[in-house]
Amino acid sequence: MENEMILEFDAKSENEFFARAVIGCFMLRLNPSVADIADVKTAVSEAVTNSIVHGYKKGEGKVKLYAKTDGNSIHINVFDKGIGIENLPKALEPFYTTKPEEERSGMGFTIMKSFMDEVLVTSKLGVGTEVYMKKTFNNCNKENNA
Repeated sequence: MENEMILEFDAKSENEFFARAVIGCFMLRLNPSVADIADVKTAVSEAVTNSIVHGYKKGEGKVKLYAKTDGNSIHINVFDKGIGIENLPKALEPFYTTKPEEERSGMGFTIMKSFMDEVLVTSKLGVGTEVYMKKTFNNCNKENNA
């Protein structure tokens, strides 16, 4: 059974926890394992943090979280209308960061890719960035979804 939700919030670091909690609750209907919940919440945290820290350097803006369940999969999009990513292929490389002075590890996209089955990133300078992620749960109990 399909279900979807959209959440929009201020690009403030304290809202990262809010996004994690919401996505964790939203996906429970799919009966994921505790490890799967932690993986998805971590991937969402990384995407939201990237929007807040890199998309909105001045701290003002909105982040949109969209999620859809489809069978035993969850599809997640994190959108911002921030500055965009100048060199997307470079940004997707492990350890690349534009903020080394802030002790950023440059592992956000790598973490997303390691925890999710699919990650696609699109970005346009001056327009914003979208991160799409998908995770399929093998232990999904479809009887709970009826």
